[in-house]
This record gives sequence, structure tokens and C-alpha cells, in this order.
Amino acid sequence: VGVRMCPPSASCTALAARRSIKMATSSRYLQNSKEQVLANLANFAYDPSNYQYLRQLQVIDLFLDMLTEENERFVEFGIGGLCNLCLEKQNKEYILQNNGVQAVLDCLSSSNEDTVLSAITTLMYLTTPLSRQEITAVPVIQCMLRFSLSKNKRLSNLANLFLEDICSADDVEKARNVQNHTALGIPLPKE
Repeated sequence: VGVRMCPPSASCTALAARRSIKMATSSRYLQNSKEQVLANLANFAYDPSNYQYLRQLQVIDLFLDMLTEENERFVEFGIGGLCNLCLEKQNKEYILQNNGVQAVLDCLSSSNEDTVLSAITTLMYLTTPLSRQEITAVPVIQCMLRFSLSKNKRLSNLANLFLEDICSADDVEKARNVQNHTALGIPLPKE
């Protein structure tokens, strides 16, 4: 019985496919490992006794960097970590000084519900007399008005809390009356 041989190009293709699968598996493993590390760091950020160590290890910078990643889980854990850290004064100041408000605002357009909820909460925690104007800009208030109409109770309740506790009644009214709604392009997160 003769052994059927694949043409050389087919064996090269099969070898390349096996290598691609191995690399993809390795890449997925690496992605999963990164997600696990970020999730653990975000959980450590919940405990104030870890704040000093997290600052020394520049974890706040890592969380800020994650907000611009393509991987939605990286963004979710990055904003979750910032949300856990930002109540502490030193952490809050660092985030504010490093363009953190804009990075957090960009998370409002995520399709991931947890990312959006953490972003809203983080914005509330980052509100200071100096950051209030940026956090309560008309497009942000319009976004919160839109979120307040969501069927998702967690999202609508948090958006309403933002509107009531962070925004002035005048600012909310002004945002309602603006002709060009700049937040209309922001999709509601998936439920």
C-alpha cells in the first residue's frame, strides 16, 4: 500500500496553521492571564491598606492605560480599579492630574454595562470644585439624561443620582434645552 504524500506547499500550510493555532492559543492564554492580573489588582484596590503599595507600583497608571485598550475586559477592570482607588485624596489628585476625567468620560460610550456603571461612579467620586466643570459639561449631562431613561434600573438609578447629586438644576435644564444633543451617538450598554 502506497503512502499518499501531500504536496510540499500543503505540508507547509498545515505547519503554518498549527503554528498559528499554537500562537493563538498562547495569545489567548496571555490575554486571560492579563485579565486575571488586572481583576486581582482592581480587587486589591478596594482595600485602603493597599493604596500605598499600589501607588508605589504605579498601578494607577496601569489602570489609566487600560482605559484605551481594545480589549473590553481590560477597560472594565481598569475603570473598576480606578473606581475603587479614587475616593482616597492622594489617588484622586493623581488621577485628576493625569487626564483621568477625560479617560473616564470616554468609558461612557462602552457597550459593557459594568464599565459604564463604574465610569459614572468614578466621575461622581472624582468631582471636586476644580473638576466639576469638566464632569458636568453639557454633553455629559445629556448622556446622563439619556441613561436615566434606560430600562436598565441600575443604569437609570445611577444616572439619576449623578444628575441630582453632581449637577445643578440649572445645568440639567440647560442640557435639556440644547438643540444639538451631543450625547445621542453614545449607545446604551447591553443589558
